[in-house]
Formats: sequence, structure tokens, C-alpha cells
Amino acid sequence: MHKAVFLAGVALAATAAHAEPSREAKAFGARESIQGISLSPDGKKVAVLLADGARGQMLTVSDFSNNPLKAILRNAAGTEQLDYCRWTTPSRLICHVSMQVNDAGTLIGFTRMFAINDDGSGLKRLSQEPNSFRALNIMQSGGAVVDWTGDGSGGSVLMTHTYVPENTIGTRLANDKSGVGIDLVNTVSLSRRPVEQPRTHAADYISDGIGTIRIMGNQGETAGGYSSDTISYSYRKRGERSWQTLGQYRVGMDAGRGFNPIAVDPTLDAVYGFDDADGRRAVFRISLDGNLTKQLVVAHPEVDVDDLIRIGRQQRVVGASWVTDKRRAQFFDPELAKLSAALGKAIPNLPQIRFVDASADEKDLLLSASSDDDPGRYYLFHKDTRKMEEVLAARPELANIKLATMKPISYRAADGTMIPGYLTLPVGTDGKNLPTIVMPHGGPGARDEWGFDWLAQFFAARGFAVLQPNFRGSSGYGEAWFQKNGFQSWRTAIGDVNDAGRWLTQQGIANPGKLAIVGWSYGGYAALQSAALDADLFKAIVAIAPVTDLETLRTEARAYMSFSIVDRYIGNGPHVREGSPARNAAAIKAPVLLFHGDEDSNVRVNESRLMRDKLRDAGKKVELVEFKGLDHQLDDSAARAEMLDKADTFLRASLGM
Repeated sequence: MHKAVFLAGVALAATAAHAEPSREAKAFGARESIQGISLSPDGKKVAVLLADGARGQMLTVSDFSNNPLKAILRNAAGTEQLDYCRWTTPSRLICHVSMQVNDAGTLIGFTRMFAINDDGSGLKRLSQEPNSFRALNIMQSGGAVVDWTGDGSGGSVLMTHTYVPENTIGTRLANDKSGVGIDLVNTVSLSRRPVEQPRTHAADYISDGIGTIRIMGNQGETAGGYSSDTISYSYRKRGERSWQTLGQYRVGMDAGRGFNPIAVDPTLDAVYGFDDADGRRAVFRISLDGNLTKQLVVAHPEVDVDDLIRIGRQQRVVGASWVTDKRRAQFFDPELAKLSAALGKAIPNLPQIRFVDASADEKDLLLSASSDDDPGRYYLFHKDTRKMEEVLAARPELANIKLATMKPISYRAADGTMIPGYLTLPVGTDGKNLPTIVMPHGGPGARDEWGFDWLAQFFAARGFAVLQPNFRGSSGYGEAWFQKNGFQSWRTAIGDVNDAGRWLTQQGIANPGKLAIVGWSYGGYAALQSAALDADLFKAIVAIAPVTDLETLRTEARAYMSFSIVDRYIGNGPHVREGSPARNAAAIKAPVLLFHGDEDSNVRVNESRLMRDKLRDAGKKVELVEFKGLDHQLDDSAARAEMLDKADTFLRASLGM
């Protein structure tokens, strides 16, 4: 059985030759310039991971002294993805890289870690590799950092180590350990020693941010050899080595069930995490002194609290945030609460402020600021001098393009329920009688929120109004809103999506003859499945990497450890057939345009091929555009530009524009 993770892939590679896309398609299709950014411990340097060409990456470093970013490493082949690079000393960085391999049709993901000096020298692998010819299994995970302070000596980290047992025949040197442990690794000398012995079912380790592992999660296996849907968490009292029971968390493709520990606060001797509070996700804190006193920290009566705000090398928890019409935050740290408010006034046109990184003493803060009509920029703020300097813009390609504003709205569904969403209108229009797109989000266990959205902005720039509904089945609004999820409760979810189109027409925003639907992943599923409830509503359908058959989706998951979780999420019953667009192709009247990467490990390209074939068999108008070597995100500027250009041309032709 392949020990890979379902619904986790990396988007890579090139595209087929095509006609030159429009200027707007190139500008909006360009990947975000800044793919990662980190501040050195002394606050004097910044490392920036930049997009390089259509799909490459470039690691750069600057010391802020009017010197341009200097490239120290390039990743241009497209076979690997640099996920992040962070400082461990004022002159050395750790980088995490991921890749995937096609093994007889099964896409298997791998990760590795390496260290590099800030001048590009001293590149060394940190991942501990098994003895390849004796290994009894493959090592997919090359480790992850769980504590950036290590032993406090500078340059050391605590990172996971996956042990692969080896064949012992003919040798006494083979490794017989298996599972995941923790090593203390010095990124400069490369010395390492185990601090937590491997455990076969270890799935999670949480440190206190100052060098001590305090929490461990174990995830067993089902009788069929798949990962269990339950993680059992244990904790250590301060200064002790023995483990005590903390609780259980049921893993799901939604918010899960039970207390999900996230971060330990060593000062309070407690762990922060998420749990249910009156049907909605909230932040709780549990003491680790042996009493397990549980305290509700932050809850909201209307929505889930979905994020912990953490800062610095210790990743200390300083607040929490949630989304109503826009993202809001509550800071536990009084100084940061005041600073956040002050920064909001200092940068009034960029209200979305996020603390990205900090120097070791937290006197220098790296932050990003953005809005709905500005993809944002990064700043360095100096607490001592109260001065702020701009570092880089997130998407320089859009600097000279006037972007549209996004307005929170709500509309009434057929059963009277008010559905929240976001409406983006083309710049300079009166918002009436427009060609209009309903754009359901992916997931379905996800949601849209106010802020810059490159896909919605492109279509707005091309003259379309765009409505992004947070239909029932979306996350963020509590358990009742999520229902059974957007597959098992597809009639409700898709009904809400269709009601968005009807509302747009009723309000006079949409020209009813020029109403289309566009979606990615689950959104693509929703776009196709919309015709099962009302085939006459949308006049054109664009589906990017869509799920098209629920039984096929289940079958795809069998090669991965998370099959039992996916199987439970899809469920069984009539909805599997009734809720699968490929099995209802005859109901679709509108022309369909499909896009899919042929290395997609989230939703295999066979689903779009199946949809194309079923539509053709039913005599429908359909086109499938495949991108060779690309995964679910189509993370290639040339591919995205081609996709945007083709989608725009298709919509204009289909809607008679």
C-alpha cells in the first residue's frame, strides 16, 4: 500500500503550446511574486522566495541597506517545490522542499529538508535518509520543524525524523525502528541526536516553543491498514517525561470533532486548541499541570473562530481571528493589540494586516498589508523607532491595473435562509444588466472571505460581475451550516449556488441571458452539478479540476492512507449517483469548458476525461484542456494565463458578448 496522503499535492511543470494570451490574462495569471518571506533572528536580513519564470522559484537575500535581493538558489526544473525557507541563525536558513512521483499511476508525495548559508554556500541535506538497498519501505516525509529554538544554543531546531525499518539479513547494523520521532539537529555543524524515540503511530508532536516536546498525538490504523480517523493525544507535565492522557480528536475533511491541540504556552503551562462551543468552532485553553482545567478563550455567536495568531521564533500565541463580513481579530497580547490598531490607521487603504515574522527579540516585525482591491505589500516595522519601511509588493504585475472592490452581501435562498457571499463589480459600471458569473469556492469544507482574489478580479477586469456564495456546506459558519457536507448534502449546497444566480437576476445585476458559472475543484463540481437542479439557469459552465463522479473519487482514494476518512466523507446511498455530474450529463444544456492538470493528486484528471466523454455521448458541447505535468493548483503562470484567456473567450462566445 502506498503511504501517501490523499488531497495533498504540489502543482508543477509546463503547458502545451497555445495562442498568446491577452495582457490581462498574463497579468492576473502570473503567480504571486512573493511565495515566502522570512526575517533573520537579528532583524537585519530578509530571505524572500520569489516566483521565477512560469513555474520556477528563486531564493533571495537582502540586508535592507539599499542592496537589491541577491539570488542564492534557483529551482527552475519544476520537478520540486520549495515550500518555505526560514532562518536558523543570522546567516543560515532551512528550506523545506516537496515533490511527487508517479508510481504506476499512483501519485506519491515526498518531502525533504536542507540547510544553506545566506550567500548560497554550505548547502547540506538535513533529512536523515534510510539505507536505500536495505529499506523495507519508502521514506516519504523528510521531516518538519516543530521547534525553531532547539536547545537555545543558536542554529539548532527540533525536527521530526521518520524511521524506516531495514532488512536485517546478513548484518547487525540494520535499523529495526519504525515510526516518527524527534531529533535535535544543529543546522550549522549538522550534528543530531534523538530527543524522542520513534513511535509507530505517532502523527503529531507539539513543543512549548523553547525546546521541550509537551504533546504527542498517535493515530492508529483500521483493520484494512488505512489511517484511523481518531488521534489520541497525550501530554507531559512540566519537567516530567511520562505521558498522560489529554484527549481524542476525530479527524475529518471538515473541522473534525473533539479538542484539537495547536500550540503550547510555556508561561501559562497550557495548550491552546480548537473545540466545539454551541455548534461552532472556538478557541479553548487546557492546563497541563495535571488538572486539565479547560477554559473557553474566544468564541463568536455567528461564525467559527478559525485561526490562532502566532508570532516569533517561539511561535507564541498572541490572538485569534474569525470571519464575519471581513476577518476580525482579538489579540491576547496588549502591546500587539495596540500596534495592530495603530497600523490599521497608518495604512488605511490596506486594512488586512498580518504579522508574518519577527526578530528573535520581537523588536522588528515583518508584516503584510492588503485589501480587496490591492494584493498587498510587505513591511518591516521597528518597535524601538516606531518606523516602518516597505519591503516588496506581492504582485507587481498588477501595479498599473485598477482593481475592483469586493462587497459583502447576503441573499435569500429558496427556503428563506440568508446566504452570505461577496459581490465584485467591474470598475466604472453601474452594476446593472451585466454579464455575470457565480463562482462557488472549492472544498467543500472551505469558504470565501473578503480580500484580493485573482480569479474574481480577472473576470471583473473583463467586464463580468462576480458573486462568490458561501453556500450551506461551507465551513466557517458552524456545524449546522456545514450540514453533512457539500457532497452528501449536495441538494442544499447546489440549491444555494443556483439561488445566487436567481438573486443576481432579480436584483437586475445580471443579464439573465448572460449568466455563467465558474468553479475550481468542488466549485467545478458545483458548476457542473448545478444543471441537475436547473439546467436553464446558467448559459455557460467552466469547471477547473472538478470532481465529477463521487464513486470515482472514492476509488481514487483507495491507494492512500486517508481512504477511510475520505470514504466516510463521501458516504453511501442514492446521493452518490444523483450527486455525480458525470452520471447526470444528459441534464446539462449549457456548453462546458473543462481544465485539468494531468498530475493532479487531489482530483485525478480521469474525472474530467470521464465528464468530457459522458457529455459527448449525450451530444453536448464540451472541451477539455489538459495541462501536462501540472497538479491541482495549476501553479504555472503560463498555464494560468492560457486558462484565463481561454475561459474568457469561451464565456464571451457562449454568452453572445
